[in-house]
Amino acid sequence: MGESFLTVEGLSGVPRIVSTISTLLQRVTDQNDTLASTRRQVPPSPPPPRYAVAFYALEKPEITIRCYLDRIFQFAHCSPSCYVVAYIYLDRFLNFHPSIAIDSFSVHRFLITAVLTSVKFMEDRCYNNAYFARVGGISLDEMNYLEVDFLFGLRFNLNVTPVIFSSYCSFLDKEMNLSTPTIPPRLHCFPSEEESSSSCKQQQLIV
Repeated sequence: MGESFLTVEGLSGVPRIVSTISTLLQRVTDQNDTLASTRRQVPPSPPPPRYAVAFYALEKPEITIRCYLDRIFQFAHCSPSCYVVAYIYLDRFLNFHPSIAIDSFSVHRFLITAVLTSVKFMEDRCYNNAYFARVGGISLDEMNYLEVDFLFGLRFNLNVTPVIFSSYCSFLDKEMNLSTPTIPPRLHCFPSEEESSSSCKQQQLIV
């Protein structure tokens, strides 16, 4: 996958990879919000697992996913590749914990934590947790807890091989060029190291 895919910018100056990821996450979030509203019954649905509780806000943030990710891009000053890796980490986390569904209460915290983790792994120099906490609109203590929970949720599996990176880029490139996506809301596929992008097995991320 060429570097040009990661540097194509929209009218706002934000790389289209950023807007593509925000669009995909919005689709997943909307679908899971709808499913959650149809499942409200007695007894109520179980609370999030202990290791994921910190990602769920008490109230839905007013800022949209698109504006939130644009804000992260504006202030994080990291390469577009970091957003692909952050997306991979998020997909990997959800694959490890299929009982978790990203919704309006959790998507923002998952996003800021995934980007923070990606930047620390990918970049030679990066801002500290206090800076990312301000960017994400949360406290430093929350940012620290989220980072630790995310790392344990990933089982510290942070390595992304060129094959995996290329597989996700191919998927995101396809989504970026679709004016009206037809596939159901999902993130990606969580392929194994041996699988190529052409043999990627889709993993639904709605519970």
